[in-house]
Amino acid sequence: MEKYILEMRNISKEFPGVKALDNVNFKVKEGEIHCLVGENGAGKSTLMKVLSGVYPYGTYEGDIIINGEVQKYMGIADSEAAGIAIIYQELALVPEMTIYENIFLGNEITKGLAIDENETIRKATEIMNKVGLKINPSMRIKDIGIGSQQLVEIAKALSKNVKILILDEPTAALNEIDSQNLLQLIRDLKKEGVTSIMISHKLKEVIAIADTITVLRDGKTICTMDNTNNKVKENEIIKHMVGREIDNIYPKREKIEPGEVVLEVRNWNVYDPKLGRQIIHNVNFNVRKGEIVGISGLMGAGRTELALSIFGNPRGYKVDGELYVGGTKQMFNHPSQAFKAGIAYVTEDRKGDGLILIQDIKSNITLANLKVLARLGIINENEEVKVSNEYKESINIKAPSIEQIVGNLSGGNQQKVSLCKALFASPNILILDEPTRGIDVGAKYEIYTIMNRLVQEGMSIIMISSDLLEVIGMSDRIYVMAEGKFVGEIDAKDATEHNIMEMATIQEG
Repeated sequence: MEKYILEMRNISKEFPGVKALDNVNFKVKEGEIHCLVGENGAGKSTLMKVLSGVYPYGTYEGDIIINGEVQKYMGIADSEAAGIAIIYQELALVPEMTIYENIFLGNEITKGLAIDENETIRKATEIMNKVGLKINPSMRIKDIGIGSQQLVEIAKALSKNVKILILDEPTAALNEIDSQNLLQLIRDLKKEGVTSIMISHKLKEVIAIADTITVLRDGKTICTMDNTNNKVKENEIIKHMVGREIDNIYPKREKIEPGEVVLEVRNWNVYDPKLGRQIIHNVNFNVRKGEIVGISGLMGAGRTELALSIFGNPRGYKVDGELYVGGTKQMFNHPSQAFKAGIAYVTEDRKGDGLILIQDIKSNITLANLKVLARLGIINENEEVKVSNEYKESINIKAPSIEQIVGNLSGGNQQKVSLCKALFASPNILILDEPTRGIDVGAKYEIYTIMNRLVQEGMSIIMISSDLLEVIGMSDRIYVMAEGKFVGEIDAKDATEHNIMEMATIQEG
């Protein structure tokens, strides 16, 4: 009989007005990789927060059983003592501190009353080797890439003798290569007896790595599937997640002949004074009316920097080159000028830059263009309510009302609010930076459907995405970027993951 290291029995958890978990049952075998999937708002993160002690005993109903014993965690320290570690999507590292200091933060190695620095560095190096992080342990967190930061988080967990490792969307912000390395590390940890629970929206990854897959929907356990030999199919998972068949994750769009060029960039060079170097080199591209242009490339290729340099240059880069919008030569020194010229930008960081999380849906939607609702400096609140409700309906934001605080929405619905905020500026050209990062397959389908509708109505979209299948599935044309340069242009019908990656990894000779 197989041994279950963890059982969560009849777990229910309520928040004001919402039943987040409804009698959930979840079992994990010792030494397996168990993937937890479901749409945004299905209850995955809440369940893991119950398990990790974020929500202490008494704030939920049901039992957590580890190795046959009922656990009553009163906080995170109790779950850590039981060998449970959780790594969130938003990493909890201190940027100014070194790698080795972060690994043993709160778990310091001391000699008498002082921290034993030499021993800390020695042990940190040992654990870093284990996770494949072969860099100087004295480097500061802010000076290493996001993939390396993920590995530091895992090293931190291993320093506490972790038995159950919980990873919440571990590859969401990683490029293809870093993602593969991380998944391999999880497999290697399995060989050492570490049990992993992974939350992910990337179903191909889930199928590739999971021994077992559990699906949650609307706070309930829908099913648990054995994925030995990777035999579970993607459409089977999607069906259980959304409760219906989605035949094609990329909705079909009636292809119409694109119109005139609405945006053109010529000989575009961008210098970052903070870094003291040029980050964009001689970029040329154009966008036509009614088309989706994809920009692909590895993390650090310069895609977001390019978008920001066009959209009013909020980071204060030194820009050289020509920008034409609707045939008129432009140069924007502030995002408000770009808005005025009909360009809107939806950031990849909806929580940090895109939205004010403590405000409601209505305030966020109208924020960027309040002047159209104002007369003599006074906001017409009735009009604001009317407009916000129209957007909420047309884009299907799932919330009780427009008064709902944005921080309480799921990732997919936050993304829709971010999109509404941009659309309220009535743009002709919409730049979407990682439009579906960290959101589930059902919400992705809705975002894609909205994108198709917008281009059919005559809008032009520039889509920056690290998801190769998304770029291929949604774009008309694709530009590939590497090291701040455009290294290729492909018609989407001729594009494959292989030929895009081949271009994206071109190294300078």
